[in-house]
Amino acid sequence: MQIPISVQTVGLLALSNVFMTVAWYGHLKNLASKPWWVAALLSWSIALFEYLLQVPANRIGYTEFSLAQLKIMQEAITLSVFVPFAMIYMNQPFKLDYVWAALCLVGAVYFIFRS
Repeated sequence: MQIPISVQTVGLLALSNVFMTVAWYGHLKNLASKPWWVAALLSWSIALFEYLLQVPANRIGYTEFSLAQLKIMQEAITLSVFVPFAMIYMNQPFKLDYVWAALCLVGAVYFIFRS
């Protein structure tokens, strides 16, 4: 059974975003007392896995989606990954602004995919 391109693309983008979010923000919690270059090296090593998922996601997705659709999809997935990460891992409080941002992204997704 062949997995649909849209499912492959969204799945790989979601997984890559988990690595991206940890690489970009995880060091703020665990390595705050370390030199910046330690955080950068650790982040780059995590980001490698992001790219190993991101690049195939975009190559697969580009066979069915436009460049703009891939980018907006990426941004919507990023917010979907970031909010739980911020709240659960970084112990940040929920903000109503997350809802407004999500609604703006829903609008962006609508407009980019409507044609």
